[in-house]
Amino acid sequence: MTLIKSISGIRGTIGGKPGEGLSPLDVVKFTSAYGEWIKKQSSGKIKIVIGRDARISGLMIENLVTSTLIGLGIDVINLGLSTTPTVEIAVPLENAHGGIILTASHNPKQWNALKLLNGKGEFISSEDGQELLTIADQEDFNYADVDDLGVIVKNDTYFDTHIKEILNHELVDVDSIKTAKFKVAIDAVNSTGGLCLPPLLRALGVEDIHELYCEPNGQFPHNPEPLPENLTEISKTVVENKADIGIVVDPDVDRLALVCEDGSMFGEEYTLVAVADYVLSKRKGNTVSNMSSTRALRDITEKAGGEYFASAVGEVNVVNQMKAKNAVIGGEGNGGVIFPDLHYGRDSLIGIALVLSHMAQTGMSAKTLRNSYPQYHISKNKIELTPEIDVDLILEKMGEKYANENVNTIDGVKIDFAEEWVHLRKSNTEPIIRIYSESANEEKAEQLAKKIISEIKEIIA
Repeated sequence: MTLIKSISGIRGTIGGKPGEGLSPLDVVKFTSAYGEWIKKQSSGKIKIVIGRDARISGLMIENLVTSTLIGLGIDVINLGLSTTPTVEIAVPLENAHGGIILTASHNPKQWNALKLLNGKGEFISSEDGQELLTIADQEDFNYADVDDLGVIVKNDTYFDTHIKEILNHELVDVDSIKTAKFKVAIDAVNSTGGLCLPPLLRALGVEDIHELYCEPNGQFPHNPEPLPENLTEISKTVVENKADIGIVVDPDVDRLALVCEDGSMFGEEYTLVAVADYVLSKRKGNTVSNMSSTRALRDITEKAGGEYFASAVGEVNVVNQMKAKNAVIGGEGNGGVIFPDLHYGRDSLIGIALVLSHMAQTGMSAKTLRNSYPQYHISKNKIELTPEIDVDLILEKMGEKYANENVNTIDGVKIDFAEEWVHLRKSNTEPIIRIYSESANEEKAEQLAKKIISEIKEIIA
């Protein structure tokens, strides 16, 4: 059993003893802490939006969360089955004080989590998270008297609202998409993407849709993380149905992966690159991604006359950098597209609309579009360490070793070489060093990773 408290919320496996997994007592405890934290930030009657993905434990967690919030005297707007970006959009539209998304994102079915939002519909900061955890540790909760209990209002209209906001954006070219007569295959991993992807595509003018795993029953048919090894069936579906593109989302629809017409992977790293390419073709501006994302985004940004900036890993950090640098588009290399015109959160739905607009306007196939970008390959590795090893000292020594290169230390150590890079950072949850390397092809990326791993082991020895 696992319970993880981090910048991205409270995650855990269902079952087990309190404090060892995401037990009912833990759900109540951390929801209570969140409610108390919100009350300290606000005055008057408090209102919170909640929504969940379709995983099996979702209804149980929803009932615990809503009951706890109304027990604190907080009103709840319950979107029911929803997506992370849909809840993020709903919070400011409802003038709510915050939001909770009940999802463990790409994790398998035994996991669930509380993703916590502020009044802007954005993830709370690490500082806010620490304050919340202190409230939880101290169990500093004050529940409402019977006459002051909150109320629950159900609202199942926000998929329509979300889709309308996308259709109304000037960069979404519905007419061109409709004219292109795309054939599209989708894999929604039996979660809430099955409720919103088909109506989004139909609203965009796509009539030929081949649906795979679109029943939101939480029975994930494969590992729900949209990595190539988990996407064999959608690849086959694309080829068999002569689809123009395959679209894959994770259970809470904030990560977007694409499959080319020949069944090959577009690559999660290149989802953001393609969307950014389209946005930058319409408006000049800056871009942001985290330090472990592909250099291709920097390349296309500079080619378009903008400036690229890297942030520390984590969606909150990307968003903060996007605001600081006034970025027109940003996100993460895991298929997370953040388009600030809509909201500051990863959103697969706007990503889909912009990619299809790009293909429709350029007349490029998915494969041709992918091949038009700089070709890089990222290798992801890790070194397991014993707890007594000083990871910070290792990273410091690696930075010193490569002091003559372009070294960035805002999140571990990233070493930028002329044609490749490597990013070393310690895990927040386990004694390991993550090692991401990128080069022109798989062999070179692996060679760089092996070289760095060997040097780290020498330092340890």
